[in-house]
Amino acid sequence: MLVVATVLLSAACSGLAFAGNLEVLVLDRDGKPMPDAVVIVQPSGKGTRKTPLPLSAEVNQEKLQFVPNVTVVGVGAKVRFTNSDPWNHHVRFGVPGAALGSTEGQSVLLEGKTDSKPGGSAMFTLSTPGPTGAALLGCFIHSRMQGTIYVADSPWTVKTGADGVAVLEDVPEGTATVRVWHAAQLVEKAPLQLVVQTAVGKATFQLDVAPRRRG
Repeated sequence: MLVVATVLLSAACSGLAFAGNLEVLVLDRDGKPMPDAVVIVQPSGKGTRKTPLPLSAEVNQEKLQFVPNVTVVGVGAKVRFTNSDPWNHHVRFGVPGAALGSTEGQSVLLEGKTDSKPGGSAMFTLSTPGPTGAALLGCFIHSRMQGTIYVADSPWTVKTGADGVAVLEDVPEGTATVRVWHAAQLVEKAPLQLVVQTAVGKATFQLDVAPRRRG
């Protein structure tokens, strides 16, 4: 069931005759800002976002982490992974809901860097968004290494910053559906249905999880 909300007008026109900007604040279950949540807006009207989704990205394996932890790209994007640790790592692609340790998807072993040579690297082309648009990253050697590549089929897809806010620009005027994805949220929350107008609008979306903050 859709949760209906109204986007209130504030500030000035975005500069497009039939588009507006939208700020979505994502909170965890405790009411704290949720960083690295992916906000997906599907407008009912037609339009073009001034800044398209990237079709290339770099993800580094550093200090037993994927950096950045969450990357949003468009369909067909090429993503390069580089191992900057002195230990070997895998780049393992999993799918949301798959069993722990599942080998579904692609994987590659990247050698660690040494004094005489850089660490291994590999590039993957992500051609389709899949059922949920997410590819979960892991390493067979170091199980605590986790990350996400979100392949979006809507150009209005942005991850939240440290303040839990995602800013979506040039959203076509009219009704729009807002969904939020986070790796820790196993059951998708009901989306919001908003009315976007030619001004900055704000909405709040609260998840049911409070994942442990990365150190």
